[in-house]
Amino acid sequence: MLSTKPYLIRAIHEWCVDQGFTPYLAVKVDATTRVPREFVKDGEIVLNVGTEATHQLSMGNEEISFQARFGGKAFPVVVPIGRVAAIYASENGEGMAFEVTDKVVADTVAVETQPQDTPPQETPAERPTGKPFLTRVK
Repeated sequence: MLSTKPYLIRAIHEWCVDQGFTPYLAVKVDATTRVPREFVKDGEIVLNVGTEATHQLSMGNEEISFQARFGGKAFPVVVPIGRVAAIYASENGEGMAFEVTDKVVADTVAVETQPQDTPPQETPAERPTGKPFLTRVK
């Protein structure tokens, strides 16, 4: 069974574009991501994936790829779906956060290995006062 993550990423992207918002991707960078390293901070990079900021944007089930300018230079960007931490509208912060994995397959394996008669264990989440709360649902 395929992960829902790429479908949700595409849906939030489409919603942002339809609303006139600028969609941003938060990405956890590792050896599998192709991004300009000089813009990576603390192992993360935030990418503008709006229609005016990207060229040849492709949002597939395995990876997101496009060309963009960084410091005036064109750069081909490739982000595996598993490395996407969030997609959100820059104007209001609405969007969705995700668990970061090495591969999309890892999400599927984790779900399949759980016993069918045991409900998944939930960990209590701390909620900072005054901030929105997002619960991850698989």
